[in-house]
Amino acid sequence: MSSQNKSLNVDAVCDLVVVGSGAGGLSTAITATKRGLKVIVVEKEAVYGGTTAFSGGVLWVPNNPYAKKQGIQDSREEAMKYLQNEAGEHFDAESAAVFFDNGPKMVEFFERETTVKFVPTLYPDYHPDVDGGVDIGRSILAAPFDIRELGDEMSRLRPPLKTITFIGMMFNSSNADLKHFFQVTKSPVSFVYVAKRLGIHLKELALYKRGTNVTSGNALAARLAKSAFDLNIPIFTETAAKELLVEDGRVVGLQVKAADGSLRNIHAKHGVVLASGGFSHDRARLKKMYPHLANGGEHFSPVPTGNTGDGARLAESVGATVSSDYADNSAWMPVSRVPMKGGEFGVFPHLLDRYKPGVIGVLKNGQRFCNESNSYHDVGAALWRACEGEKETAMWLVCDGKTLAKYGLGYVKPAPLPHGKLIKQGYLFKGASLDELAQKTGIDAQGLRDTIAEYNLHAVHGEDPEYGRGSTAFNRYLADPEHQPNPCVAPVAQGPFYAVKVYMGDLGTFNGIETTPVGEVLGADKQAIAGLYSVGNDRKSVMGGNYPGAGITLGPIMTYGYVTANVIADKAQVQELQAASAAV
Repeated sequence: MSSQNKSLNVDAVCDLVVVGSGAGGLSTAITATKRGLKVIVVEKEAVYGGTTAFSGGVLWVPNNPYAKKQGIQDSREEAMKYLQNEAGEHFDAESAAVFFDNGPKMVEFFERETTVKFVPTLYPDYHPDVDGGVDIGRSILAAPFDIRELGDEMSRLRPPLKTITFIGMMFNSSNADLKHFFQVTKSPVSFVYVAKRLGIHLKELALYKRGTNVTSGNALAARLAKSAFDLNIPIFTETAAKELLVEDGRVVGLQVKAADGSLRNIHAKHGVVLASGGFSHDRARLKKMYPHLANGGEHFSPVPTGNTGDGARLAESVGATVSSDYADNSAWMPVSRVPMKGGEFGVFPHLLDRYKPGVIGVLKNGQRFCNESNSYHDVGAALWRACEGEKETAMWLVCDGKTLAKYGLGYVKPAPLPHGKLIKQGYLFKGASLDELAQKTGIDAQGLRDTIAEYNLHAVHGEDPEYGRGSTAFNRYLADPEHQPNPCVAPVAQGPFYAVKVYMGDLGTFNGIETTPVGEVLGADKQAIAGLYSVGNDRKSVMGGNYPGAGITLGPIMTYGYVTANVIADKAQVQELQAASAAV
């Protein structure tokens, strides 16, 4: 495998140029190449993999081949009904039909034609009690991957998000993998499992300075990249898209700033695909869209800092429209700020702790405001609405010492790992009593005492009449099945008490470039702009501003990448036939 793809130092000619090297860009590039097109991928950062490399690597694909193999009953009609209920007034029937019709085909194509492989998961839909929702079967996961197969290109793969690894070791997105780590001091089987994992990882660090057996989104990004390199698709990193090249109203290429600072033109016979990851770090655009930022509050996103809305700006430069109609503009994620070396802060996404019994979330008035065991998006949506009109949009996750030792809290690991340093650094707050915890955090003491007293009154029986924690299959999926009668509910009972401050964040934007159902970018007149396409988080989400299940970003991202590439290849064939006919 060659490393010649690292930099672009001359003008180039190809059939198609793709902006962005995440799942959207690479799935498009691979499919188009398989259809006979010559494709170039440009990535402005020094590493490839995009947001995908940071993600859980889960895809929501109703009626996927794995569900069928397991005998799980599902149907296109039920999935369509579920999405219609979830998207509400923003339901786009045509785009949904394209997704549901092509999702299973996409999975089969990539598993048949490339290095990409998946495994089934046990994830329920996030709202399985909504009409059309299911308790299992629609989410699949990228299979683990040994990145040594990337050869020299291994060094350019984006590493996983630091805050969700343990000394750089990744955990699989499956619940089963994490159980062993939670049970390491209690189960001999788990102890052996963890010891083996640690031993392998430490050897990898010694040899390669990074873990080589990757999981989740890092595995998906690596598998897609390996497939691209096998097809001789160049991925030019440190190559920023600057301007679309337009001739006679048609997009015919891209001007880029190369790694050496020079401006280069890439002429693309069949157009440009925008897949730059959305605008999670475009501060100016976010201030217009995010109510909590408009009020002067804070927002922290764990997605790559390079997601600054380049695709949106390029599209707007030729008359396209970026939507702003979703009230929930992004896939919300409650996050905390983790002190790192050199005075910097990392962003920790709260993916697991909120589901555990004995952990509750309160506002600065000390009151709960939602079912903490709902999805990250639901909790985020509830948070900004609960804090609407206030300058600060934040909550506190609170638990007692017993719960902290058993499950950890945020970046704080379970016992026996120490947490004193994180207290000194101001990440974790500790109080011998609820009053002392309130004093140290700024939470209203009376509100906190009253809230926990009321909560505990019912929690001792495993009940949560106020918000119904544990009432759905999804609530229970990431909780503690060994804690009964309710795996999501336990009292916050005995000091010392602990708290971590949690802010608004996101996993990617939902509003985006307006396109046709197959990814053609639309101008203000609602007509397709010739030669310009969009996939991934650059494109407006089909989910209508909601988050129906695990993988509702990557599932459509790869499906639409597959669809859009085939549309471009079909058009290319027609053009070639017309040219050949004209020459006769």
